[in-house]
Amino acid sequence: MSKVWFITGVSRGFGREWAVAALERGDSVAGTARDLSTLDDLVGKYPDTFQAIQLDVTERDGDFAAVRAAAERFGRLDVVINNAGFGQFGMIEELSEQELRAQFETNVFGAFWITQAALPILRAQGSGHILQVSSIGGISAFQNLGAYHASKWALEGFSQSLAQEVAPFGIRVTLIEPGGFGTDWAGPSSKHATPLEAYDPAREARSRQRAANRSGDPTATREAILTVVDAENPPLRLFLGEIPLQIATADYESRLALWREWQPVAAAAQGN
Repeated sequence: MSKVWFITGVSRGFGREWAVAALERGDSVAGTARDLSTLDDLVGKYPDTFQAIQLDVTERDGDFAAVRAAAERFGRLDVVINNAGFGQFGMIEELSEQELRAQFETNVFGAFWITQAALPILRAQGSGHILQVSSIGGISAFQNLGAYHASKWALEGFSQSLAQEVAPFGIRVTLIEPGGFGTDWAGPSSKHATPLEAYDPAREARSRQRAANRSGDPTATREAILTVVDAENPPLRLFLGEIPLQIATADYESRLALWREWQPVAAAAQGN
């Protein structure tokens, strides 16, 4: 049976790739973008199965209205993907309050409002699958991306709680955690804090490290997403690409070793 998808941020990147993958196999998609003209080609090619919705995910009322419009158009929602987001670059000392709040408004609150809007519909159906687009940066962290990591760790935290809360209603939750891909995440879509000269060496070293890593092809992720949404028992977390597992393994092995080293201090703190 064909599925109905609701995807934020369909103008480009992963959102566009996954919308096309769904449409090409005969599913229906409600896709959002801040600029509706970026969706004209999909409207023209799939007039019966694609719904273009203008949306800035930071507007809570607009999020609820968009989800409601999609459910009214197609009669149900099967897959909800919170994909809209951007990367804020900047060392912690460099970030302004406005930059930090803007990062959370889109990456955290936008996903939170869309999720809240969709849940009553999915609960009434007794089914549904929410995909939260996180990042390897949602379980690990690197310099010059503190605001972005903070937002993705927040997304990871509320989504893991969400998965437990909604499982009794037949609703699944999956966190998608890509590594580096050839999207414009680090390009035109990104924001950059005003740099402080003291951090130039660290910034340059991190830039060289990123350049040395091979970027994945966003189109190649289509099959992985279709496999996940069709799975009877989808995972809570799914890496995309080869690099994330390497990063996670090194990071978590280091954490476990450090926790074990300091366990005598931790245990003594309990008292009794």
